[in-house]
Amino acid sequence: MSTTTPVATPDPDEPQDPTGGRVLDFPGSMRSPNGTETDTPPAGGVDGGSHFEVELDPEPQPGGAPVDTPGATLTDARQGNTSDGRRPVIPVALQGWANIKATLYDAARQVGHLAGYHAVRMPWYAVQMCWWAVVGAFRLVIRQLRWWWVTEQHALRQRAASADDPMAWLRLHQEAKRTRVWRGLVIAVEVFAVVVGAPLLWAQAPWWVVVAGGALAVVGLARLGRPVDRPIVSAAVVAGRHRRLNADIVLRAYYAAGLGHPDKPNQQIGFGSTMSRDKTDTGSQVVIDLPYGKGFDDALKAKGAIASGLDVSINQVFLTRDPSSHRRHTLFVADRDPLALPAGRTPLVDGKLRDIWKPAPFGLDERGRKVTLPLMWISVLVGAQPRKGKTFSARLLALYAALDPYVRLIVVDGKNSPDWDKFRLVAHRAVFGTVPNSRDTDPVTHLLEALREIKRHIQDVNELLSTLPVTECPEGKLTPQLARTYPQLRVWMLVMEEFQVYFELDDQDVNKEIAALLSFIMAVGPSAGVIILSSSQKPSGVGAGDVSRLFNRYRDNHAVRFALKCGNRTVSEAVLGGDAYAEGFDASALPTGAAYRGVGILYGASDDTPIVRTYLADHTDAEKILLAARKHRQAAGTLSGLAAGEDLDRDTRDVLADARAMFNPGDKGLQWEELAARLADRIPEHYAEITAEAISAQLRGLRIRSVDVKRHGAARKGCKAEDLDTALAARAAS
Repeated sequence: MSTTTPVATPDPDEPQDPTGGRVLDFPGSMRSPNGTETDTPPAGGVDGGSHFEVELDPEPQPGGAPVDTPGATLTDARQGNTSDGRRPVIPVALQGWANIKATLYDAARQVGHLAGYHAVRMPWYAVQMCWWAVVGAFRLVIRQLRWWWVTEQHALRQRAASADDPMAWLRLHQEAKRTRVWRGLVIAVEVFAVVVGAPLLWAQAPWWVVVAGGALAVVGLARLGRPVDRPIVSAAVVAGRHRRLNADIVLRAYYAAGLGHPDKPNQQIGFGSTMSRDKTDTGSQVVIDLPYGKGFDDALKAKGAIASGLDVSINQVFLTRDPSSHRRHTLFVADRDPLALPAGRTPLVDGKLRDIWKPAPFGLDERGRKVTLPLMWISVLVGAQPRKGKTFSARLLALYAALDPYVRLIVVDGKNSPDWDKFRLVAHRAVFGTVPNSRDTDPVTHLLEALREIKRHIQDVNELLSTLPVTECPEGKLTPQLARTYPQLRVWMLVMEEFQVYFELDDQDVNKEIAALLSFIMAVGPSAGVIILSSSQKPSGVGAGDVSRLFNRYRDNHAVRFALKCGNRTVSEAVLGGDAYAEGFDASALPTGAAYRGVGILYGASDDTPIVRTYLADHTDAEKILLAARKHRQAAGTLSGLAAGEDLDRDTRDVLADARAMFNPGDKGLQWEELAARLADRIPEHYAEITAEAISAQLRGLRIRSVDVKRHGAARKGCKAEDLDTALAARAAS
């Protein structure tokens, strides 16, 4: 029978492989310890050294890739320790005047809260103490009487009587009589001290001694009299309580889930790390090694059974894949359901400028870590049941884009709700519903014009990028600098709320055109700087024929998916995609209830797939953010379309007024090339094909001078704002 040779630590005298491994000498050319060759095989050889068994698949190394960096314990997180476990010389709370002030402020707040809390309840504490002191006095008397009567011996005497042992009973009885005598003397002394000492103390001692003695007596008697489960002084700060996990509980859970067996060979659950608290002190974690043949997929399927074995909610159990082995994963058990804790208000309420080229704040994951979402070059699909937070989640991303004044917004709301109404403050176009109303005489026609405008913009962007010199556009791609420099290269965001509505119109020709335009925008828009943000509560079963095909194509090409609570697995797969369900992500399994609104699965944004609690921006917050966004756009001179009060559907054009409207605050003059670019970008229905020569000729025909204008360090021909103002004033006077 062959044996396995253990893997020993490499000897420095042994020949080493250049790659870092050991050079193994096989039979026929064995080396002795002194370096000479020998034909004698080492221990463990078989059949005269014909072959050896070497462990090709050793156990995974302990540690693996835990959720938190090894060495970063809870104490480290609180005290600012480095990852190697070294504590700072000076505590973090005392490092610098700012930290000292913050520490003192927190301590003062804590002390003030405790003092105020107990001061308000002090009268009630006094009433309870007096009551329980009376009860305690009676209990003290009863205890003293029982002690005097030696009641603890009663069981022994009864046992002697039951055993018919009169001698034993007599000895116990005599012992009890002697004990009662001296205990009675002790009680008599106590009574004499109370009866005589108390009046003397009252008459002779200073008042503060009487008060202190009485207070101590009341407190002591109250503590003796109150029930154990009814403390008189309540806690001002309630500390969180949680189940403390240990190895036995974890093993019980995994064995109960059928992921191993404690008594069968090679079916035991192993640990790749020690049980520890995570850095945020919100739960416990440990690395689990499943038996051979079991993998991470099996653990995901058994997640509910694991939670049952741990005796916690399934929302408190999180499994993280380990890259070192498929049978290894990290188990994290939260102290309480983290998905029921709100993420709080969005940080966008500060109204500060944002940059669309940087990730947008979206919410918190199940570990309390901030989740951000890069918006450039992607499209986002949000899907859920009604009233689960779908619109609020999508609106968060649109609000972030609104705070970047160089992003043009087009908002399309198929359900015609007030949730998006305030976006009129910043939106270039806004389409509401499908039926003509007071806000939009023909929403469907308006939508078609908006989609055609986006298509022209995409084509113009690609054409312009191809003409730019390599020094300005090295890779032929849009950059933040280009988007700021050229108005026609601005980033656009198309918001499609309940987009399925526009695939189910009565006019099939219109359905087909809308579907074709959206399909085109989805296919080539992101590369041209067009961000698509779609949401739907009906992500499947829409349209028929080509419309259905284009709808599915539009839905499936979203790069990032965010699924809140869905009605069933089919809807979840339509939002997240079939691959997500195969990986264990099912939005229909998300918890229900008011506490879980805004909780969803973010798929495709990164290698991880977190469950996100989105930030909250209610109607009031959204209006506040949009008012700030409008001010930013006014300062940057980027208001256009609906937000600027322009009539995008006018039949005639006014070259003089249009040219003057292209001047941003602070612009005294514009070169013909820049003026033509702005006209084409902002009023494409009349100036899509305008050139510098054409606008120059048209304005010179209206007696506008062509003068040298210095812009961006170069002087070229253009026009002055004052000349346009003079011409407009003269026209108005006539």
